[in-house]
Amino acid sequence: MSKASCDGCGRTVTVSGGIANLWSFGTDAGTVGTAISLELEDGTKHLLCYPCLEAIPDHPTVEDVERLEQVDEKSSRLRTR
Repeated sequence: MSKASCDGCGRTVTVSGGIANLWSFGTDAGTVGTAISLELEDGTKHLLCYPCLEAIPDHPTVEDVERLEQVDEKSSRLRTR
């Protein structure tokens, strides 16, 4: 697994893939330190941690990703304008 940072809140996350995750069977899904690459309708791609994924709306925009901020270790929120 490689390390990167969440495009929303900046948390350090691990990027799953390759042989290291071949036999995990989803046991780490949604836990701290994991992330997923999300492609928005406008074609942009963003690496987001699970707390940020839970905080964004169903049809997010780039502006929604830019407004994400970390609240604590387990949650994120959209910053008010």
